[in-house]
Parts: sequence; C-alpha cells; structure tokens
Amino acid sequence: MTIEWHYTAGEDFSVLSLSGHLGPEGAHRFAGAVGWVLARGTGPVVVDMSGLRSWSVNGQLAVVEAARRLSAHGRSLELAAIPADGSLVPDGDRPPITIHTDLAAAVAEHDAHVQSEDGRQQWRTSGWST
Repeated sequence: MTIEWHYTAGEDFSVLSLSGHLGPEGAHRFAGAVGWVLARGTGPVVVDMSGLRSWSVNGQLAVVEAARRLSAHGRSLELAAIPADGSLVPDGDRPPITIHTDLAAAVAEHDAHVQSEDGRQQWRTSGWST
C-alpha cells in the first residue's frame, strides 16, 4: 500500500494533498511529489494529510527530509491534519515545521482559497480520486 498525491500550486503558497499510507513504499513516491513541488511552486508548502490513513516512522522521516529539501530552497513545510497522535518522530536537526489542525486552518492562516477555479495549476497521481 502506498500514497496518492494531488498538488495545487498557488501564488503565495501551495498544497500537497496525500491519501493512503505513508510508509517505506510511499516515502519514495512522496519524495517524488516534493520534487514536483520544488519545480512548480513558490512559498510555503502545506501538506494536507486529511486523506492519509496512517504513516510509519519511515513516512515521518520522509516528511522531515522534505522539510530539509524545501528549506534548502528557501521554502517552508507545514502539515495539516496529521494522522494518529499528532506528533512527528523527534529530529533535532530539522527546520521548523508548522502543524495545523486541518487544511481549513492552514488556508485561513495564509488567507487564500484552495480551489481550481482561481487559476491555480494542479497535478496528481493517476490513482487520485477527483
């Protein structure tokens, strides 16, 4: 079992939505999605995890690595609706990661709307349900 992803690039921030299980197999796919993010957007990246059923330690470490990659390009990573207990694997050597209770809270903080009708570009894996 792995993840599916959907990416919406905005002017001020972007949203990378995940569904499925972020484990060892999904970590590689997630890293690829982060590559799309780096190539196609600007500003902070909100990772919407509301569709994620679960994540493993490997998945959490992949998120930490994504925060490092984005930080190296002057961008930050934020999480919305993280699964389970609401915590990340401790890693003292990572950029700060803002955690929002849900996507609506993250969007409200950025004062924008995440809708395709507003001219944002979108990409997704073939298994993402529309």
